[in-house]
Amino acid sequence: MSVVDTLSDIKRRVEEELQALDGSAALENLRVRVLGKKGELTAVLKQMGKLSAEERPVMGQMANAVRAKLEDALEKRRAALDAAALESKLEAEAVDVTIPGKTVEMGHQHPMNRVLQEVKEIFIGMGYQIVDGPEIEEAAYNFTKLNIEEGHPSRDRSDTFYFDDDDSVLLRTQTSPMQIRVMEQQKPPIRMLAPGRVFRKDEADATHSPMFHQIEGLVVDEGITMGDLKGALETLIKRLYGEDAVVRFRPWDDPDGEGDEE
Repeated sequence: MSVVDTLSDIKRRVEEELQALDGSAALENLRVRVLGKKGELTAVLKQMGKLSAEERPVMGQMANAVRAKLEDALEKRRAALDAAALESKLEAEAVDVTIPGKTVEMGHQHPMNRVLQEVKEIFIGMGYQIVDGPEIEEAAYNFTKLNIEEGHPSRDRSDTFYFDDDDSVLLRTQTSPMQIRVMEQQKPPIRMLAPGRVFRKDEADATHSPMFHQIEGLVVDEGITMGDLKGALETLIKRLYGEDAVVRFRPWDDPDGEGDEE
């Protein structure tokens, strides 16, 4: 086979194989087999020395043209394979923004907060104002202005979280200070409800905690009677537990002040 036929055969076979290639690795193997140092085209070029002086320039020019065409064909095929690989990767990693996202599961409100919120709404419906105040309170508001004088058991350090040595600042033991604060800021009529956290030095057990919630109300107006208090409490209980709930009021005579917790 002449050099011309050999070059034409190499060119034809490479072009056919390029169309059947399906990966960069196979493409590189073809390049090395044809254009590498020990490749088919290199072997043809090494035979140029056997040609006559007249044939050598012609065959050399033809061989260079074949090399240039093969290199161009290989590069185009490489670009096509890379583009196809990128397209395949993008398709596999694509995010369809029209697909509904994962449902975000919402937590549940704490039972304590649910009840507190319901109690607030009931009293708002009866015309009460919901008030809030500082949990770090002055002893003057927590005790003195509520007629709880020095020496009262509730002011003892064994029951109260004080912040300073003179017992003037503390974690409030009740929401009652809001009665004083509201009366200082506004004139009657007053209908207020003060829910919130309070703090006492109680050992934690089934019925006690150093932190618990308290709800306290105050009504100041003309013509207010015990019947208004009973009506408000009955409304609260029936709204919380149903209209069939029965409320019993029982008087408590405690001259020694020892039954405050009952």
